[in-house]
Amino acid sequence: MKFISFILFIQFLFAGELKLSSIKIADGFSKPVYICQPPGDNERLFVLEQKGVVKMIKNGEKVRKPFADIRDRVHNPVIPGDERGLLGLAFHPDYQSNGFVFMNYIDEDDHTIISRFIVSENLDKLDTDSEKILMKIKQPFSNHNGGHMVFGPDGYLYISVGDGGKWGDPYNNAQNLETVFGSILRIDVDNGEPYAIPEDNPFLKHENAKKEIWQYGLRNVWRFSFDRETGDIYLGDVGQDMWEEIDFVSAEDAGGQNFGWRVMEGNHCYNPKENCDSTGLMPILEYPNDANYMKVLTGMDEPNVDGCSVTGGYVYRGSAIDKLQGTYFFADYCSGNIWTFKEKNGKATEFQNRTEEINLGGGGFTNYISSFGEDNNGELYIVDYNGIIFKLTVAE
Repeated sequence: MKFISFILFIQFLFAGELKLSSIKIADGFSKPVYICQPPGDNERLFVLEQKGVVKMIKNGEKVRKPFADIRDRVHNPVIPGDERGLLGLAFHPDYQSNGFVFMNYIDEDDHTIISRFIVSENLDKLDTDSEKILMKIKQPFSNHNGGHMVFGPDGYLYISVGDGGKWGDPYNNAQNLETVFGSILRIDVDNGEPYAIPEDNPFLKHENAKKEIWQYGLRNVWRFSFDRETGDIYLGDVGQDMWEEIDFVSAEDAGGQNFGWRVMEGNHCYNPKENCDSTGLMPILEYPNDANYMKVLTGMDEPNVDGCSVTGGYVYRGSAIDKLQGTYFFADYCSGNIWTFKEKNGKATEFQNRTEEINLGGGGFTNYISSFGEDNNGELYIVDYNGIIFKLTVAE
């Protein structure tokens, strides 16, 4: 109860400074899991559908014909709760020149596939026959595939790979540098065949370690992002059954961090349950995977919090809402809550629950927030797995 009281006090303390809202910009998508925008393109937003289709929103209007359809090679059908399918999309920093598009998906044989495609002469259509597979990783179980990809400020491609699945990381993958599971990978897609390892990757000289590993000790990072102003990285790591966490690493310190899983779940011992080695990097923020806590926090009698799962977001760096500068947004997939905080000296400060304020769906309770997105101007979008895309705005 002390934790709850502190959160409510913080919310009261900062209430009234700024009123946010949201507007629906498009709907009718099938299980959307991400939204992004190519460098140098301010007209189109790209929406990933888990089944293997990429749709476009062009000048504010949903485009009927898809940008890409790779259902012929993506795991289907996607049943409720399935963590497989098309999970990640990243445009090359020089996309306007080379037309390179990278995708992360689970194939029909349960491999994680990291591929490069090239846009066709019709810029609204990807050449799906141009696929070049960069990585193929056999998944031991159907869940915890990670799936997010993003190009960092250094131009390298960063990739989230989950711990391999089931529950409790039964093979202790996340603490094993000889496997890529439970990590963030960092590769150079502009050199090598099919890629090169950056010379400053932290485990490059470790004899048996996977050289691609940038950070490890993670359970299942579902969305991570770089602060476009500072280069700091924020990671939303899905917990086991007690604690969800947001991890933070400054740009100056990034590389080689062990975030503790499965020894730790958040700030707490997991395996062993007591007297564990807690030398891994602790999260900047955690919240309990607990229905009673969420009930108090949301004020709802039935907030639908069964099986909570953190959805990592972004630091706001847009120009439309100046007071939000430096504010990190994240959410919970199962409860529909949206929270914010500001990082100061490695600590989460000014924590707020923004759920009612942002008012997704016009006041109705909206859950299943599968992702956030960011456009080239730093404005933020919210993806509802039910098929709707919202944009963050200021209340009128």
